[in-house]
Amino acid sequence: MNSKQGLIILAVILGILLIGSGIWGFRLNSDKKELQSEKDQLSMELGDLNELKTKLEQDIDSLQIAFDGLATENESLEGSLAEARTEIANKIQALKATKKSSASEINNLRAEIEALIDTKTALESNINALQTENDSLRAVTGVLERDLGQAKLENRELVNLNTMIQDEVKRLTLANFKASAFQVELEKKSSKATAKSRRARRIKTTFDLTNVPEKYHGVRPLYLVISDEKATPIQLEKPIEARVMVNGQPVDLIAAEAKEVNIETNQRLSFTHDLAEKLKAGYYRAAVYTDIGLLGATSFRLQ
Repeated sequence: MNSKQGLIILAVILGILLIGSGIWGFRLNSDKKELQSEKDQLSMELGDLNELKTKLEQDIDSLQIAFDGLATENESLEGSLAEARTEIANKIQALKATKKSSASEINNLRAEIEALIDTKTALESNINALQTENDSLRAVTGVLERDLGQAKLENRELVNLNTMIQDEVKRLTLANFKASAFQVELEKKSSKATAKSRRARRIKTTFDLTNVPEKYHGVRPLYLVISDEKATPIQLEKPIEARVMVNGQPVDLIAAEAKEVNIETNQRLSFTHDLAEKLKAGYYRAAVYTDIGLLGATSFRLQ
């Protein structure tokens, strides 16, 4: 190799080194700029971080104060919580006791409801029965109304007969020796009252003698005469024939019963006569006589 070639090679090498140095310098300058830019950015970020740090330190102080307050409040709340737990436990016990009492009341209410349901069922049954009975009553209302009309007519007839008898009594009785408060009872064999002619077996007549003057006192005969509305004596098994004075005139009569009575100022007397045979339905008269006149009379009806 000659020196010229060596120089050429050296020149090439230097050229290469120069080019490489330029490239390296360019890159270095570029990296420097980039590093400067990054440095500037980091400085900005560091400033922001410092501001954030300051703010966080302030927030931490505020949070510490709040924490201290909450810690105090927590201690108070723990005491209140303990009291609340005690109160809740007491209320739970009370609720359990109330539950037992409520269960008993519920059972009682159920029993009452069942009883009410039974009563309702019974009432409904009774209502149905009454409705049926009402239908039957409506069916006989017409008959009852006719019977009522007949009863009113018969009652008027009885009133008229009684008025006639009382007029006769006033005319025939003594002014201050007469019977009052007449009551006639018709009885069956069992001594129970009846108004049915086919069931009547006994006639009981009761009356009062009041304010009888002393001149009429003493033992006197009394006679019970039972006759129909035409003044005909009823059929008697043992008729009692007697003669008495009425308004100074002798009157013959056929009595059903007779007895001697010690007349006093005031007394209640009675006759009981057992019928020889059944009487027909109709109006009858019971009259009481003594030896000196008619004491009184009343009417009664057998159905």
